[in-house]
Amino acid sequence: MDQREEDGVDLSDGQQEVDQKPTDQSVLPTRNSDQKDNSVDEWDTDLETDNATGQRQSSSRAELYLQLCRKTGTNPVSCFLGDLSEANINLNHYGLGPLGAKALAIALQNDTVVTNLELEDNALRAEGTRCVMEMLQTNITIRSLNLSNNQLRLEGADIVSRLLANSCYLTSMKLSGNDFDDSASKHLADALRDDFVLKEVDLSHNKFGDAAGEHLGQMIASNLGIEVLNLSWNRLCGRGGVALSTGLKVNSTLKQLQLAWNGFGHMEAESLGQALKQNNTLELLDLSGNHINDQAVMLFCQGLASNSTLRVLKLSYNTVTNVGALRLLKTVKNNKRSAVEEINISTVFVREEFVELLEEARQRRPALDVQYSVMSSVTRNLAAIQIFQKYFEERSESVMDFFQALDKEGTMKVSTSDFRKAVKAANIPLDRRQLEWLIKKFDKNCTATIRYSHFAELS
Repeated sequence: MDQREEDGVDLSDGQQEVDQKPTDQSVLPTRNSDQKDNSVDEWDTDLETDNATGQRQSSSRAELYLQLCRKTGTNPVSCFLGDLSEANINLNHYGLGPLGAKALAIALQNDTVVTNLELEDNALRAEGTRCVMEMLQTNITIRSLNLSNNQLRLEGADIVSRLLANSCYLTSMKLSGNDFDDSASKHLADALRDDFVLKEVDLSHNKFGDAAGEHLGQMIASNLGIEVLNLSWNRLCGRGGVALSTGLKVNSTLKQLQLAWNGFGHMEAESLGQALKQNNTLELLDLSGNHINDQAVMLFCQGLASNSTLRVLKLSYNTVTNVGALRLLKTVKNNKRSAVEEINISTVFVREEFVELLEEARQRRPALDVQYSVMSSVTRNLAAIQIFQKYFEERSESVMDFFQALDKEGTMKVSTSDFRKAVKAANIPLDRRQLEWLIKKFDKNCTATIRYSHFAELS
């Protein structure tokens, strides 16, 4: 049996009527409440009939689309009637519905111009999606398809999965926000497991849970094509998150994995860290908006310490503090093989020691970009050293001379009390908090004594 017959898509009937040009294309019928709401199956138009092929090829895409809209009583989308040389067709949020999708699919079946088709939020449901996917069995030009937010659910997932197996041309597919649950994930994972053409898949904003994580983890382990996978805004934590990490260990193609807002915590962070020890292709990992705290970061860093491919790590909107941020930065700094170029911890308020460590790390890796938050008091304290040093530079004096003047006995150390008094007496423009922070920095062991021999570099 032909795949189209098996999937219940019958596009046969009324060929002659469809091919007749409207007498006035400026006056188009519109659907009203009195019209019968025909289902897709009640409007049959076979695009594969040989005797119609020549007629269709002689008509422009716009003319054919207008004929089809007239027949179904649907309103044509004006932007689809525009520049026929445009490779990108954006029909997001137009409310096409199943019949509108079928008119569009027929008009595009033999098109050789369009490469990207955007159909987000059009209430296509399973019926309209079947028409679009059926069209892709013939159209070899469209490479990118957006079917996000179209109420596909389990039936739609089944249709996409079965017909996707017969399409060898799509390289990017967005299926976000379609109420896919664990049952739907089984269909999708099975279809993607052996796919080596699709490079980018978006399954975010669905209802995946533990079982979906296991299905998708198995898919990740065997897939040899997908490079970008978006699974954000699901519930893939727990067993599902661990299963994804297990698949990541052996995956050899995935470059970007987005797992934001999935409820990941200690267990998932540790399993991802273990995966990073073995994975040698992943370049971007998005863990934003999870339940990752400082302890989870410590576990994750066990794998990050030896990874040599990850370039971008996103951890904003977690519960990480300055402690976790420091551990993360030290791990990247100490891993000589690390490829990390960007760390997003923009919601973490860091302390002075983090900023100083970052400056030190950037001396060896100037391109390192870390996004973080900092209190104004921290910024003010960090300026203390520059203010202290600049004071002596403006007077052509040295910091060492200042300390030696206080060290009457040449012990190479001065008390913090004497240092504090000398700074105030010299009117060095440091406020009280800056001065106390500077003393704490110079006397790290809190011995009330500053050993100044190693401050020669400030001179």
